[in-house]
Amino acid sequence: MTSRLNPITTPRHELRAEKARRNKEAALAAFIGKKAEIDEMLSRLQALSDDHFNCAPDEAGWAMVGTLEHYASLLKRITDSAFGEGEHAR
Repeated sequence: MTSRLNPITTPRHELRAEKARRNKEAALAAFIGKKAEIDEMLSRLQALSDDHFNCAPDEAGWAMVGTLEHYASLLKRITDSAFGEGEHAR
């Protein structure tokens, strides 16, 4: 159980500090949640890649190349942004 500070009897600097602490805790929880979401997506993509994107060697054709090209372009946008490359170069 979390005790809340009484806004009438608690000095303002203590109220601000408590609000900042709660905000930081909420941000950390949101960050961990989003990281877990990304980790799950990466894991699924890695498994799909390990299985050659569900493409048997005799099924590999230009349509599948186009699909992989599309996936690669989307991932490139992410990696460019994350690493400050391409159009996101610093």
